[in-house]
Amino acid sequence: MRTRTVLPAGVMTAVSMVLTLAVVVMWLGAAVPWPVALVVGLGIDGGWLATLAYERRLAAQGDHSTPVTAVGWSFGLIATGVLVAHALTADGARGAWLAVAWLPLAAKALWLVHGLWERTALTPAALDAIAGIQQEARDEAAVARARLRAEAATEETRLTAVTAAGARVARVQARTAETLAGAWSTLEAARRGEDTSRALTSVTSPVTPGVTARWDLPVWGPSEPVAALESAPALTDTALDDLVREIRDSEVPALSYREMAARFRAAGHSASEVRLRAAWKRVA
Repeated sequence: MRTRTVLPAGVMTAVSMVLTLAVVVMWLGAAVPWPVALVVGLGIDGGWLATLAYERRLAAQGDHSTPVTAVGWSFGLIATGVLVAHALTADGARGAWLAVAWLPLAAKALWLVHGLWERTALTPAALDAIAGIQQEARDEAAVARARLRAEAATEETRLTAVTAAGARVARVQARTAETLAGAWSTLEAARRGEDTSRALTSVTSPVTPGVTARWDLPVWGPSEPVAALESAPALTDTALDDLVREIRDSEVPALSYREMAARFRAAGHSASEVRLRAAWKRVA
């Protein structure tokens, strides 16, 4: 893994050093003796190589020196400046020389990248541990998503079932209410019908001549036995009203109709249920 960053940086450094030395010898060889030009080129490359070696030594020890780094970049800038100056003063192929003038700075940048890689490099054991932690986190996230989807589906099914059951209950209640309403409508129509009143009047004794008895809906509850009618003359409406008023007001609070009727018949008085109820209504 280390060679992936060391090899490009080393190759770029070698190429830039050879190029710098060749340019210095060719450029300065015309003005000074070539040994002097060779010394200048080797001085630039040597200074750059020396600072690079010292930086690598400090990096291996886990240390860093800003002055050394500044000196190394200074040599790189000098080499780049030499290449750019030679390209600008060259008679031909100026573009080609400018195209390679960036190699010293590129070599320094590659060594910088290699240093960053070394400071962040991990052992295989640490990488395996990190991969295991990431895989475990992905597994837990997948399980949590599956659980949430299952719970959502279950809740949706439950709500659908509850809604359907509620709709069935509502339909049953609606049908029951409709049936009860029809039954009560039938009873009310029977109570208010003239034919029903005449039929009921024909089987009961007349209360008042020319007046049709009113028929009420039956009251559900315990019934009171009716004493046998005697052959005594029927009470008049006034006498019946007085008896009903006297029995009703005999206690405080006033007696109910059932209690009054029970005491009325227990006292030996006789009157039809229709007349007794009519008298109760007049008194009450």
